Amino acid sequence: MLESATPPDAFAVRCTRLLLSPWSRLGLLVALLACAATAVVVWQPQRMLAHGWPPQFSGGTAVVLFTVAYGLCTTAFVPRPVLNAAAGALFGAQTGTPAALIGTVLGSGLAFGLGRLLGQDALRPLLRARWLTAADRQLSRHGFRSMLAIRLFPGLPFAATNYCAAVSRMRWPAFLLATALGSIPNTAAYVVAGAQASTPTSPAFLISMGFIAVTGLAAVAVAWWKRGALRGTSDS
Repeated sequence: MLESATPPDAFAVRCTRLLLSPWSRLGLLVALLACAATAVVVWQPQRMLAHGWPPQFSGGTAVVLFTVAYGLCTTAFVPRPVLNAAAGALFGAQTGTPAALIGTVLGSGLAFGLGRLLGQDALRPLLRARWLTAADRQLSRHGFRSMLAIRLFPGLPFAATNYCAAVSRMRWPAFLLATALGSIPNTAAYVVAGAQASTPTSPAFLISMGFIAVTGLAAVAVAWWKRGALRGTSDS
């Protein structure tokens, strides 16, 4: 009886180990992201800019649903500028800005959690290139200030930085706090631009677009400087 029970138990253990292995979890993450990206292509959330929010939802319910949808869309690689402009166009600057910020933190946390749970164990051993090692060291040791700079001077894709941070050893509080604080200026600028899109000559629209242009140029400058810093760190 004992001998006949051992093989099924051993097979179950092997299957469990296989399903919970780092590469199986990474495959699940890739599959989830592929499904999310497909859903975004089919649904086309950018249509909100042209057609507005569904009429059956209004008031606080619409804001809450938009915030949740914002977080899910950023996890699926939908560009935040489109969502921020939609928040301004649909709800105005005063309501759209906090909705977009909460959605930003929600989407960041979701992507960070998925990346850490399903992808970190498989991807960390692949960080062998010197610049990858230097970037990982920067995020792991100086997570808050590094992520704050990335959010303040956006240049890298938002979702990609979330998953890259998840592979590092950055702590949850530093990641979420830096995301919340660093995303305020750029998010507000895009929301105001979306809210004032019907009057492109208004001071608010021009100021917001000017701010977006300045932060874009600053992002290029910071990226160039950090590129040299990472090279120096990796060479040393």
